Amino acid sequence: MSNTIMDTNFQFVGQKSIYKGKVREVYTLEKDILVMIATDRLSAFDVVMPKGIPYKGQILNQIASKMMKATEDIVPNWLLANPDPNVAIGIACEPFKVEMVIRGYMSGHAAREYKSGKRMICGVPMPEGMKENDKFPNPIITPATKAEKGEHDEDISKEDILKRRIVSKEDYEILEKYTKALFQRGTELAVKRGLILVDTKYEFGKTTDGQIVLIDEIHTPDSSRYFYAEGYEQRQSRGEAQKQLSKEFVRQWLITNGFQGLEGQSVPEMSDDYIISVSERYIELYESIMGEEFNKANIANIQERIGQNVSDYLKKK
Repeated sequence: MSNTIMDTNFQFVGQKSIYKGKVREVYTLEKDILVMIATDRLSAFDVVMPKGIPYKGQILNQIASKMMKATEDIVPNWLLANPDPNVAIGIACEPFKVEMVIRGYMSGHAAREYKSGKRMICGVPMPEGMKENDKFPNPIITPATKAEKGEHDEDISKEDILKRRIVSKEDYEILEKYTKALFQRGTELAVKRGLILVDTKYEFGKTTDGQIVLIDEIHTPDSSRYFYAEGYEQRQSRGEAQKQLSKEFVRQWLITNGFQGLEGQSVPEMSDDYIISVSERYIELYESIMGEEFNKANIANIQERIGQNVSDYLKKK
C-alpha cells in the first residue's frame, strides 16, 4: 500500500534529534519542543509488521489528542497543538521507563497468564474462580518495562520498580494516582459510547521544570481494549467471546496464522485485501470510540503534507 507513512526523515528548523519507536517517530527541537508523528506502522506482539495500514496513524493521533483534551482537567499532559492529522506537537519530557497498565477486566495478557495457572501478575493477586473477561473486584495496575523497538515489554511489579530505582517512590505514587483517575474518566467516556473500557496503558514523562505529565497515546485501540456493553453479561453467562474494540483482532489473526512474536516464527503475509480490511476496522474503532464520523485526510502526498504543515506551524511560533 503506497499511500501509507512507514518512515520519516524530516529536517525541521531547530531540530536536535529523532527517536523512532514502534509506531511513532519523535523529533526533538530547540526550546523543549517535540514533534510526534504517528506513522501507519502496525505493531503486534512487540513486532512491527512489514506493511502499513492506511489512515491508522491519523486515527491514533486524533483519538489520543481528543482524549487528552477530554482529561486535561484531571491530569496535565504534554500536548500543545495538532498542525496535521498525523502530528502532535508538545512539550519535551524525560519519559518514565515504565508503562502504567491498568486492567478492569481479566482479558488479553492477564487472561493468558491466568489460564497458564498463575494467580499473580506484576505482584498483584488475581482472585480464584474467575473466567476470561470477568470484571476484577477493583481495577489492578500491572506495570511493564518500556521496551525499545524490536524488543519485548516485560511485566514488572511496583516493588521491583522501586527496588531497582526505575521510578522514585514519590513519583510512582503520582503515576498511580493519575493512572486511576484517567481510567475512571476513560470508563465514564466509554459508557457514553455504549462501551466498556477493559484495560489500557498510560505513559508519563517529566518536564524540565519537574512536572509529571501524560505523554504518548491515550484510550486508542492500540493502547486499550474495549467491549461493547450491550450483551456483555449474556455473553459472559454463556461463556462466549466478548465483542470487542481493540487491535486484538490483529493478534488473533496472527495467532491463527502461526505467529506470536516468538523466536523462529515468521510474520505471515498480509494481502492487500487484508490490509484494507484492517484499515476499515480501525475506522470503525474510531467512530465507535469517538462517537463521530471519521474524515479521511488526503494521503496522495502524505510525507509532503506533514512536512509542510509542521513547518508552517513552527514558522508561526
